[in-house]
Amino acid sequence: MNSIIDYVWLVPFFPLVGFLLNGLLRNSLSKPLTGIIGCGTILASFVVSVLLFIEVKNGHTGTVTLFDFISYDKTSIPFSFLVDQLSVLFLLIITGVGFLIHLYSTAYMHEESEMHFARYFAYLNLFVFSMLLLVLGSNYVIMFIGWEGVGLCSYLLIGYWFKNIEYGNAAKKAFVMNRIGDLGFLLAVFWLLAKIGTVNFAEVFDNANLELLTKNDFTIITMLLFVGATGKSAQIPLYTWLPDAMAGPTPVSALIHAATMVTAGIYMIARSNILYTMAPLTMNVVAIIGLATALLAATIALKQNDIKKVLAYSTVSQLGYMFLGLGVGAFTGAVFHVMTHAFFKALLFLGAGSVIHGMHHEQDIRNMGGLKKYMRTTHLTFLIGCLAIAGIPGFSGFFSKDEILAAAFAKNPMLYILGAAGALMTAFYMFRLYAMTFQGKFRGTHEQEHHLHESPAAITIPLVVLAILSAFGGLIGVPEFMAHHAHQLGDFLAPVFAKSTALQPAHEIDHNTEWMMAGGLSLLIIIVIALAWSRFSKYQKTEEEAGGFGKVLENKWYVDELYEAVIGRPTNAFGRMMEKLDKYGIDWIVNGVGRSVQYASRQARLIQSGQVGSYVLLMVIGMIILFAIQVFLKK
Repeated sequence: MNSIIDYVWLVPFFPLVGFLLNGLLRNSLSKPLTGIIGCGTILASFVVSVLLFIEVKNGHTGTVTLFDFISYDKTSIPFSFLVDQLSVLFLLIITGVGFLIHLYSTAYMHEESEMHFARYFAYLNLFVFSMLLLVLGSNYVIMFIGWEGVGLCSYLLIGYWFKNIEYGNAAKKAFVMNRIGDLGFLLAVFWLLAKIGTVNFAEVFDNANLELLTKNDFTIITMLLFVGATGKSAQIPLYTWLPDAMAGPTPVSALIHAATMVTAGIYMIARSNILYTMAPLTMNVVAIIGLATALLAATIALKQNDIKKVLAYSTVSQLGYMFLGLGVGAFTGAVFHVMTHAFFKALLFLGAGSVIHGMHHEQDIRNMGGLKKYMRTTHLTFLIGCLAIAGIPGFSGFFSKDEILAAAFAKNPMLYILGAAGALMTAFYMFRLYAMTFQGKFRGTHEQEHHLHESPAAITIPLVVLAILSAFGGLIGVPEFMAHHAHQLGDFLAPVFAKSTALQPAHEIDHNTEWMMAGGLSLLIIIVIALAWSRFSKYQKTEEEAGGFGKVLENKWYVDELYEAVIGRPTNAFGRMMEKLDKYGIDWIVNGVGRSVQYASRQARLIQSGQVGSYVLLMVIGMIILFAIQVFLKK
């Protein structure tokens, strides 16, 4: 009798069918039918994912090979799916949160024409299909196919409103910056093939020793993979595309930032945990880059006024925390934060979309205020999301962030101090956002106030579900110092990280110390929230604009301007120079050859005069020339 694991191919198959149906029939489908196909296929994938999760929970894992994909010499790369604890957890996140975002989209995108509505859902389904392929692949090549797929879909969805030039530029920026990272990933794959002749996870990880690979090999491979991760998961220096990705529709922002694309880098490093454990230098680089990204993005978020931009930089910052966790060896903590972040960040983005929907596309929080009395469900769910991301005890973000910070403290107390500073900034900018949006008096126009209303059920239901998950989702990872053997997620993921844990055991921290750290940081967070609340709950538009250092933060440390000056303008200037070289150099030579042949042909045809005497004369001259060559030149 076949196991449910043998039917794992159904998980990516359903979204692929949804993509094909909505994409090919977009001119003839009605909006309700498009929505049913788009949402139904993801729901079907979620149901299969739940069944797979139950199977894995009962101790059954395995690899399902569909067909031989690439085979040459002694190397075989099958098209196969790996079903284990890590992959099924990501399946639940992608399909579960993905379904809620699809459902939300049916209401949010209702103003689109039927054809564009179907195009949107086709892209969304393809995005989910690509991400499922990425996390299910049992080797780096299948992972890379999904990796490239989500990159393509991000381009299509960020530039969904392609008639807007700025949105198109944002889509191109995301595509190009991801290509930079992808090159690193590809080089790592080739390096593995050259050294051990395989890219299958089972074989690579079994050979993760110093017999086939040297310490330098481990460092180079993991560094190259990390370059790929910095592109997909928006770390320094390849993070600037993610805030610009706000050009896409709000549900797209939620899908990219919460459930799919940006978690790809974390998944890839978590999957490659044994390689990273063998490369301590890379682990340190990952931790430092992650922490630097978390702090840089948090400072920028303090002074942003676009509701989606605040959340975008918040995502970059939270991704930094995940990389900090990976870098200090807290693989379970990083994956745990991926899960909790998917809940509260999807909630916050969809809540922001509900606000934008109610405010008729207004995104500047300085023009909002007092929305809690008009949008009660959105207000309450958004508040829960803010409490979760701030790390208030009991909410999901508290447990996952605390686990990462505890591991950082065990590695180096300075990492903990800087991480805690980032957590305090997170609490401040999130409650600045909350207070300016929902508290105080309404600061928009009279016309906007007149039309303010709560969003429809298709928008509020996903918000309520995500709010429940944001509030209670962290309870599957209660730390040891709070309750004995209560970290169910850690126990579940233990087989995936067993080899790494054996090679690099976690440093134990005294439980009293953990209580003090968690309690002290929680107290500071509550104080910071109170400061933000008192400062911004009665915000007035007349307050002066940011100056000095505040202006630097508002302009995002001028990093985009720096990139433009150092990379963008010189590259464009070089491109214009090459265009002129092409036009006035290469084109002139090529066209000159053509003109020369034409001229020579025109002159040569004059020889064909039709006079027999001329032909005889030419024949005699030719014979004399041949005779001269034979007599004088061939001696």
